[in-house]
Amino acid sequence: MSIDNFKTNIYEYLETLPAFTFLRLFQKPATCLAIFRLLPSMGRQIVMSFLYVDTDIMVEDVNNWVNKDGQRKLSEALHKLSRLRILERKENILVMNDTFRQEFKCALTGGGTQQSFGLPCSTPDKHPVDIGFLDQYAAQQWESILHYMVGTELTKKPSRGVLNLLERSQLMQPSAMDPTLLQITNKGFQFLLQDVNTQVWAFLLQYLNMAEVLQMDLVEVLNFLFQLGSLELGENYSVDTLTPTQQQMLEDLRDYGIVYQRKRGSRRYYPTRLATTLTSGNAALAVAAMKRGGKVEDDDEGDQGFVILETNYRVYAYTESPLQIAVLNLFVQLQSRFQNMVAGVITRDSVRNALIKGITADQIISYLQTHAHPQMRKKKPILPLTVVDQVRLWEMERSRLKAMPAYLYHEFNHPADFEAAVKHAQDLDVLLWSNPKKRSMVITQSGHDSVKGFVKRRLQSKSQ
Repeated sequence: MSIDNFKTNIYEYLETLPAFTFLRLFQKPATCLAIFRLLPSMGRQIVMSFLYVDTDIMVEDVNNWVNKDGQRKLSEALHKLSRLRILERKENILVMNDTFRQEFKCALTGGGTQQSFGLPCSTPDKHPVDIGFLDQYAAQQWESILHYMVGTELTKKPSRGVLNLLERSQLMQPSAMDPTLLQITNKGFQFLLQDVNTQVWAFLLQYLNMAEVLQMDLVEVLNFLFQLGSLELGENYSVDTLTPTQQQMLEDLRDYGIVYQRKRGSRRYYPTRLATTLTSGNAALAVAAMKRGGKVEDDDEGDQGFVILETNYRVYAYTESPLQIAVLNLFVQLQSRFQNMVAGVITRDSVRNALIKGITADQIISYLQTHAHPQMRKKKPILPLTVVDQVRLWEMERSRLKAMPAYLYHEFNHPADFEAAVKHAQDLDVLLWSNPKKRSMVITQSGHDSVKGFVKRRLQSKSQ
């Protein structure tokens, strides 16, 4: 679920942190719990098996916990726990980090007085909000970012901070026609293909990178994000327990729809569903739940497919979502729109327009396959091969010619001089083209200095 050259997995980011950073992170019970919840099931089982065992545990004993078929998963889990500094191998013994052990116990038993799980406000809110309002707010804020990326004009323009993050993360770039406007990139389209959890974490990881540039305390930023994942939806929390860095973060997180504050100076904040599902593993249902006023239905995951693609390149999309319609419009020539459906056709020009924006054929095919209607999924393969092959051919068609800098040599006075220069270029493997009749040849940029020097030396030797 990762994007090329773009970290979307919190594991990938955490594994790059030095050991002393983990020592500070592990001092917060909420952070320990969040990291535990993000672990794969095998990793969580290992942590719980070590947590209340004070004696040393041999590597050999741990290997005996699973059968032969489970050895690969066990090895991967132990490697991940080691990279996250939770377990350390000392010769043939596995040792759990003492700070993690102590603070994770506090998270499970409710011990400690650090208030790392937030401090609920002791006074009632004069302007209370309910879960339905929070869901609507989160959906509006987050989807406004996605709408802006695909170019719809249904929502307000995101804040300057969001625009800076979109450009710094290369999800969008200045338009060639108008540098003041941003347009979606190849990486941005791949971002749209991800589930909500991956999108939010991808955005937050870029925020972490920007926080480092701005010299914000990285540990405080991470601790607050992990804390948000453990808060209760609908509850309002005091900002008094937050550090100045974390209070500064609230303004940015409001723009993303992760927290709600009635106004900037408010002394309380509400986590939205985007926040409380950060580490729960079911954030993919967050938007569906937000649109239903907080109710997650059993068929939410199975309701993702809405696109039907026919062998004649016709596309029918059973959706009312302006966002999904805008995404389709990036590579489909839309022709008709009804109350619950849009229809269009994939053409050479529509694919070419997508390719110009940096969207690849594989990404178009991946989107259609990911959002294929349940009726389409009954077929093998899911998408018509004629359409898939044609989209790739259109991409190859555009990639037939490749521009590269080169040098043209011409007007040689004698055929011998031309032939000598051609032979020298061929020996260096820098000759791109030659025409003996016109005594012209084209040399690669890297071979120019060598060929130029050879020609000069030959002419000088003849003149002496």
